[in-house]
Amino acid sequence: MITRLEKLLYRLQSQHACLNWVFGEIETMPGIVFELGLGLGRTFSHLRAHLPEREIYVFERQVHSYPDCTPEDHQLIIGDLAETLPAAAARHAGKVVMVNSDVGSFDKEQNRVMASIVSAGIVPALAPGGFVLSDLPLTVAGCNALPLPPGAHEDRFYLYRKETE
Repeated sequence: MITRLEKLLYRLQSQHACLNWVFGEIETMPGIVFELGLGLGRTFSHLRAHLPEREIYVFERQVHSYPDCTPEDHQLIIGDLAETLPAAAARHAGKVVMVNSDVGSFDKEQNRVMASIVSAGIVPALAPGGFVLSDLPLTVAGCNALPLPPGAHEDRFYLYRKETE
């Protein structure tokens, strides 16, 4: 049996491995980044450090991140993801090269709802060849599941890529 501590550890290792792999993949691709779920801001801090020239938009219901891990006001999209994601996806249609979705919890029903919101909401935003990283399994139209990079654990993080047209 896997403990909650191990679940957290494996998820963080997997997220780190996936993020670092995708950074190399998008290096020559123009476009912006969506971070779904700010939390305490640790992943945003990692994105900002590794993608300093990228526009990064962060979605959160209510900001409670560490002060040094809080995005600038123009980067924050505050509100219910079911409303804010479709609006931002329409505004940035076809321009998003990476989405990092970290909106899961230990509530199975909430995870089902969030996976549905993310799966449907990001489709218009994705650039051809764009990547989706997620702590929840998703069903994203026009995207294929990818094998995880070394260091990532199965069923702890998921990686998808939009088909090129």
